[in-house]
Amino acid sequence: MNLVLTVLEITAPVFLLAAVGFTWVKLGFEYRVEFVTRLAMTLSVPCLIFVALMRTDIEPSALTTLTLAAITAYGVLTVLCFALVKLAKLDIRTFLAPLIMGNTGNLGLPVALFAFGDQGLGYAVVVFAIMGIYSFTFGIWIVSGGGSPTKAIKEPLVGATLLGALFLWQGWETPTFLTNAIELIGQMAIPMMLITLGVAVARLSPANLGRAVWLSVLRVGLCVAAATVVGLWFALPSVALAVLIVQVSTPVAVTSYLIAEKYGADSQDVAGLVVVSTLLSIVTIPLTLAFLV
Repeated sequence: MNLVLTVLEITAPVFLLAAVGFTWVKLGFEYRVEFVTRLAMTLSVPCLIFVALMRTDIEPSALTTLTLAAITAYGVLTVLCFALVKLAKLDIRTFLAPLIMGNTGNLGLPVALFAFGDQGLGYAVVVFAIMGIYSFTFGIWIVSGGGSPTKAIKEPLVGATLLGALFLWQGWETPTFLTNAIELIGQMAIPMMLITLGVAVARLSPANLGRAVWLSVLRVGLCVAAATVVGLWFALPSVALAVLIVQVSTPVAVTSYLIAEKYGADSQDVAGLVVVSTLLSIVTIPLTLAFLV
């Protein structure tokens, strides 16, 4: 019973905030996703990442190991998902990137924070940054054939990650007044991202839900397996291993739908994956945490 209550305490705030966004749209109220997303990804999330890294008690060497493990895990997952797409005879441009790219921001960061505290958040922002770089390079290249590495480098979250890592490595800290201001801006990120996730799911028009269901179920299995095997191989500490598993197995990112829409892939099929995998995560995230917490 204690385990069930612990898992509910972690996951309930996540899905309740997403439900707020979903209900808000269904009631007909205005919500400008483009503005909120830009505010979050340009200002709030980079501030969150910078402060989380600067203040974390994690050894820089441990973050380096996690970085290598995350890169390897996504490499393994890419191979597994490519094999799945080929065996199922699906369109690579439409399905490969969404199956790889998890919602490490909207869902991964809050789950890591609620489940493992500031230490978990410090680990989670590293995986989130890696996923962001991968999404803006390889992800766009798969969908469009023309992804530009410089686009990822220009993303504020990448700069915030590098700057935060430098401050962590050197043991530096910004002045208290500045840290408090940056932290306050960063605190907007998690509730904004969760509410926006609910809004996005409410507005999507999914297609081929039957296929989306079995693909989402298989995807969770592949993600958990890849992250677990790689994390154990790198001998990650228990919290870092748990965060890696949670982050890699998060549902399909809403940005995958936006990329598909922009570059001419079948966005409705991707929308189906986003909706189904997000709803499935209501079950899979608590089950995963039950084994990890």
